[in-house]
Formats: sequence, C-alpha cells, structure tokens
Amino acid sequence: MSDHSIKGKTVLITGGAKNLGALIARELAEYGAAGIAIHHHGDATKAAADKLVAELTGKGLKAVALQGDLSSAAANAKLFADTIAAIGKPDIAINTVGKVLKKPILDTTEEEFDSMFAINTKAAYFFIKEAGRNLNDRGKIVTVVTSLLGAYTPFYSTYAGSKSPVEHFTRAASKEFGDRGISVNAIGPGPMDTPFFYGQEAPEAVAYHKSAAALSAFSKTGLTDIEDIVSYIRFMVSDGWWMTGQTILVNGGYTTK
Repeated sequence: MSDHSIKGKTVLITGGAKNLGALIARELAEYGAAGIAIHHHGDATKAAADKLVAELTGKGLKAVALQGDLSSAAANAKLFADTIAAIGKPDIAINTVGKVLKKPILDTTEEEFDSMFAINTKAAYFFIKEAGRNLNDRGKIVTVVTSLLGAYTPFYSTYAGSKSPVEHFTRAASKEFGDRGISVNAIGPGPMDTPFFYGQEAPEAVAYHKSAAALSAFSKTGLTDIEDIVSYIRFMVSDGWWMTGQTILVNGGYTTK
C-alpha cells in the first residue's frame, strides 16, 4: 500500500455535517479511511452530523461528531484533542469552514468585518497550527478558500479579503511542516451549487454566475458541482501529496490568477 493511500487513515473534516464537507467524508470513507471526525458548528447542524456519523459507523468506520465555534485558538486545540481521544491522531485535516458576505464596503459594519475575519482567517490559521502540531508524519492539510481570490469584482471585500491570508498561511506552513512530510494546500472552488451560495445572491447574479465559467454548459447546474471539488480534494490528500504550498482554483474557467 502506498504511504499516501487513504486506506486505513484517520480524517478530521470541519464543516463536515452537510454539503461539501459531508460529501468529502463519504468519498474518503469509500476510499478506505478508517476513522472520520465530523466537526459541525452548532445545534442547527447537530442532527445532520449525527446522521452522517451513523452512516459512517454503519460502514465499519470509527466516526464521531464534534461541535464547536472554531473562531478561537482554544477551540481548535480542543477539536484536535477530542478527535485524538475519539478516533486517534489524524493523518488528514480538511477545513471547509467559511462565511460569505456580499456587501459594499460603505455599508459594512465593524461587527461584520470582525465576524468574517474570525471565521475565514483566524479559524483557518489556528486550524493549520493545530494540524501541524497534531497530525501524524506524512499527513495532509487542505483549506477550502474561494475562486474570488482570482477575481476583480466589487462587494466581496470581506469574503475574498478574509480568505486571501490563507494563501500565505499555506505557503508558510508547507515550509515549516515539510520536514515531517506534511503537505499543505488550499483549494478555491467557483460558486458552488449549495445553500452557502444562494443565500447571498439575487436572481440576476445567480444567472450571471451560472454562465460565467468557460465550462458552464457542461456543469449540471452551470455552477461548480461539489462532486468535482471532492475529487480534487481526494487527490490532494492522497497521490497528490507532492504538491504543497499551493492555492489551486478549481472553477471550470470562472476566474484565473
């Protein structure tokens, strides 16, 4: 078995109860993961997390649901400690947590700014820190960012702005953790066909986004399908280990750097 096979590995996924995170969990289970910790934020996602854990344990995996607001260093440290206690030291750590805000700069409040950077920047930083501290050697770290990092557009200043530091965190961590064989990457999907996207967009904006990618006509929805992102993440945490320190935009030609 390859050192970078998913088979027998232990996985932590934040935001893992629904949508992209849940599909990643199911995909890695199919490829042989032995244990998966599903993080979810609060009571609203508890039932979905518990249902997914029951599904995974029914397939013979170790699985656990862990709840928490990750916008503090202590919460990230606790998440990894609880993961280790429940299913063992992780080999793979994937952070899908994010918050989107579409709003003009002139209308953005200080509270909104602080919330965006707490979730998209601070949580990502301390997740990477704790992953570097707690992962087994030759582990894999992936953070989900956004293809808006390659866009020239109004209204997403706090969203793209709070995700962009993750590129720098990723590069630094890849250098600092590389002597243990740990790869660190970020992936930036285009607008995805999930409630995360639709809650911020007016119908005319949805119509634009569904036609903006070069390959839109070949997508099920015109948007980025989460299944396509999952296949890239699976590669990044297995045979794609040699790629490290990178932010990859996967969006069907929606934006490029």
